[in-house]
Amino acid sequence: MSLLAAGLALVSIGSAQDTTHYTHADTLRGSNGPARAWWDVQFYDLHTRVNLQDSSIVGWNGITYRVLQKAREMQIDLQQPLVVDSMVQDRRTLTYRRDGNAFFVTLRSAQRPGEVRTVTVWYHGKPRVGRRLPWDGGFTFPTDSLGRPWIATANEGLGASVWWPNKDYLADEPDSQRIAITVPDPLVDVSNGRLRSTTKNRDGTTTYEWFVTSPINNYDVTINAGHYAHFSDSLNGEAGRLTLDFWPLDYHVDTARRQFQQVLPLMRCFEHWFGPYPWYADSYKLVETPHLGMEHQSAVAYGNHFLNGYLGRDLSGTGLGLQWDFIIVHESAHEWFGNNISAQDHADMWVHESFANYAEGIYTECRLGKSAGAAYMIGARRGVRNDRPVVPSFGVNAQGSGDMYPKGGNMLHTIRAIIDDDAKWRDILRGLNQHFRHQTVTGKEVQDFISSLAVVDLSKVFAQYLTTTKIPVFEYRVGEGLEAGRPATLSYHWANVVPGFDMPVRVNIPGLGTQLLHPTEAWQSLQVTSPRAAELSVDENFYVTQSRVP
Repeated sequence: MSLLAAGLALVSIGSAQDTTHYTHADTLRGSNGPARAWWDVQFYDLHTRVNLQDSSIVGWNGITYRVLQKAREMQIDLQQPLVVDSMVQDRRTLTYRRDGNAFFVTLRSAQRPGEVRTVTVWYHGKPRVGRRLPWDGGFTFPTDSLGRPWIATANEGLGASVWWPNKDYLADEPDSQRIAITVPDPLVDVSNGRLRSTTKNRDGTTTYEWFVTSPINNYDVTINAGHYAHFSDSLNGEAGRLTLDFWPLDYHVDTARRQFQQVLPLMRCFEHWFGPYPWYADSYKLVETPHLGMEHQSAVAYGNHFLNGYLGRDLSGTGLGLQWDFIIVHESAHEWFGNNISAQDHADMWVHESFANYAEGIYTECRLGKSAGAAYMIGARRGVRNDRPVVPSFGVNAQGSGDMYPKGGNMLHTIRAIIDDDAKWRDILRGLNQHFRHQTVTGKEVQDFISSLAVVDLSKVFAQYLTTTKIPVFEYRVGEGLEAGRPATLSYHWANVVPGFDMPVRVNIPGLGTQLLHPTEAWQSLQVTSPRAAELSVDENFYVTQSRVP
């Protein structure tokens, strides 16, 4: 989604006003500007050598693209302090100018629509070292507990261009990619896809060539190099035999064999609810990393220290989250939501994180039953801060509130309660992964798809939870008369909501049982005869609060 020429960020309709100051660099990074819009990435041919002596890298990337419309200037991204050495097309050196982290390349030959062309970028330098991966992204060069080198990358949000040149725009994924990584012996590199070749070089290094046959979002491309061991398993899944490969550090093999047994039941659960694992051709891998974790496609980064919960803690406060390994569950869920279905703009990252958070409840349900899954989701609400909207400005690589995890997950849990048909809800989750398979999407496309299959207009529900910091309040009052045994009036409506909010809700009225009400902002009423009607309670599967008013 591009910005207006004046550089004003587009704000999601109905959202709180975003007062953040966005820069020219933010616009170049987050928008589909003129030097990006005319070409579509087909293939990346990435070759990178990692030098441990000075924490530098050197390499090249062949960017193959299809021409969509005539143009002579191309934007390629590579973040400072990395340096471009040269850019070449048709064996001819190209000229370019640098604008911060973006390079604008002048192409010598005409770019004719429909043609497939390649520009090769040669580069080197010391990449940004993240202080606390995965949140503060880039490279990391720590040592393992035996003092041996261990290398990893993680760069969601910050962008893949922090270590390799590419079109760093989420809406454009390559159809496939080679990832050839050269590291000093005896390190082993594990990247995305399948290992095609291992080449021992004369200078004491080895090149590991991995290949991804499917579309991949660029922040998923990863280097993981360490003293790895390898063991494998397989799943007889919905789409055939899926290979499962595990890469722990060599001294963690026995521990990993025990902890990673969780993968098989997890995959069966997620395939049941979300549909076939999206990357049978590229495998499923779980790779131990020196950082907590990331959803690197077909090479999930794992750093949870072989503990259940989130580093041994239960984020829901219920105890249920200690029944399984948070990083295995959450990051693997991203293979469906985030990798298979990828947001076109960072502002729509709720499409990744809300569904992955909800998947934690789904796995709890698979393991311990529906009520346990619901209890986990309800408990997770304690992590909601309501500090700012989940959806920020578009076109500037902006990230919304961390509430996209627990609040977004509970929004989905609420929608399930609205639909009140588990078979239909499962069809929706599977339908999303089938309809948008291997595609980039907007948040609105996801919202409209869910509303369409649910046959319920959920637009106000999405607007409420994603674009405001307000939680709906079910306000009610009971008129006089019940104490004397006469019928009385129960009045109710929604408060603290977006205009037009009309979400149905179930309430339990003592003596009358469960009632499905259809509140709006306007007061409505019904006659009640139960003397305890004022003690009503809203079904806690709906993420709302209730308040009795005079």
